[in-house]
Amino acid sequence: MSDMRKTAAAIQYDATKDMAPKVTAKGQGILAEKIIATALEHNIPVKNDPVLVQMLSRLDMDEQIPVELYKAVAEILAFVYRANQERGE
Repeated sequence: MSDMRKTAAAIQYDATKDMAPKVTAKGQGILAEKIIATALEHNIPVKNDPVLVQMLSRLDMDEQIPVELYKAVAEILAFVYRANQERGE
């Protein structure tokens, strides 16, 4: 039987001090649900990307994403930017 638990990962990027986005939270099951709920409570856009979340989950906390994931994470950042623009932020 395959493991169907929910998985979540959060990234943060501060262009003034970070060379690249970094993993700030990750987890499965109840922890994943809490990560998603916290993001939604703080009006942080959430994107469902199972392949990317699996790759991000393999990284250590506060680890910057590797170059191989730049394109995928850039798409996430563009998604967040668009969502913020739609909300007027």
